[in-house]
Amino acid sequence: MSEAKEIRRAAINLLARREHSQHELREKLARRFSPDLIAEQISLLVEENLQSDSRFVESFVRSRLAKFQGPSRIRNELKLKGVDEHLFEQLLVEQPVDWLALLDELSHRKYGDQPIENMAEKAKRIRFFQYRGFGFDLINEVLD
Repeated sequence: MSEAKEIRRAAINLLARREHSQHELREKLARRFSPDLIAEQISLLVEENLQSDSRFVESFVRSRLAKFQGPSRIRNELKLKGVDEHLFEQLLVEQPVDWLALLDELSHRKYGDQPIENMAEKAKRIRFFQYRGFGFDLINEVLD
């Protein structure tokens, strides 16, 4: 079997398990195959719509929303996966997310109706929400 066919089969096997960004595919396949042939095969997969960065972003964002992650964390993780930021922004235009409602739900799941007792407790909650990827504006709205 030619190396090009092996690359294609390996890429399709990866895509069968879950969506991958082009960058992720390139990295995973580079461990075993020549970079020149990888680029060619990935281009073919994109043309055939077997690989799509926009589909990857949609799937990725959906999974991160289910984990109550905020916009900055999702954006950073997508950058690490080599995805153009405009795909994330485009998805948010097409399918707006109510970040405030998401953060409010996270707050209720984590802390219930417990009031904030002191400044240390408030700082702890702020750090937790920031780690999850939410900005100060949203955090202040939820904590007030």
